[in-house]
Amino acid sequence: MKKIMMLLLIIGAANVSRAQYKPAEQGSTLKFTIKNLGFGVDGSFTGFEGAINFNPQNLAASSFDVTVASATVNTDNSLRDEHLKGDSFFDVKTYPRIKLASTQITNIRSGTYLFNGQLTIKGKAKPIKFPFEATQSGDGFVFKGSFKMNRKDFGVGGTSTVSDELEVFINVTAKKA
Repeated sequence: MKKIMMLLLIIGAANVSRAQYKPAEQGSTLKFTIKNLGFGVDGSFTGFEGAINFNPQNLAASSFDVTVASATVNTDNSLRDEHLKGDSFFDVKTYPRIKLASTQITNIRSGTYLFNGQLTIKGKAKPIKFPFEATQSGDGFVFKGSFKMNRKDFGVGGTSTVSDELEVFINVTAKKA
C-alpha cells in the first residue's frame, strides 16, 4: 500500500511540474501591422488552440505549441479579408492553421524570456526568435511578445503594393488545462 501511495504522489508531482496550460480565446489576441500603399493596415487572427507547458523555474521543460485559424484573418474590410483567405495569400482551404512551436525557452531577466522556435505558415516552417514577457494571472499566465517577419518567406502574397515586412503582436492568456 505504501508503494502505491508513493507512486501516486510521484505521478501527481510530475503532472504539477509539467504546468500545462491552454490558450484561452477570451483575452488572447494575435495582431499584425503591415503597410499597403504606404498606409498602415492592422489585422488580427483568432481561433487559438494548442498546449503551453510553462514553468519559470524549469525553462528546459517549458514549451509552446500553439495555432490560430488562418480563416479568421480580420482587417475590418470584408473584401480584403476574402482576398487574404485566397490561394495567393493564406490559402485557408489548404492551410487552415498557422502554427508557432518552441524549440527552446531561455531567461533574459525576471519575467522576460526568449522564444526560439518555428513559425509555420502555408506549410513553410521558418526559425523564429523573439523576447516575450510572462505574467502570472490567476491559475495561468499572460504571454506578450512581438516580432517582425517577411511575408514572402512563407509565400504569402505576390508582388503587390503590400510591404514585405510586417510586425506581429502576440498577447495570449493561458489557463490551467
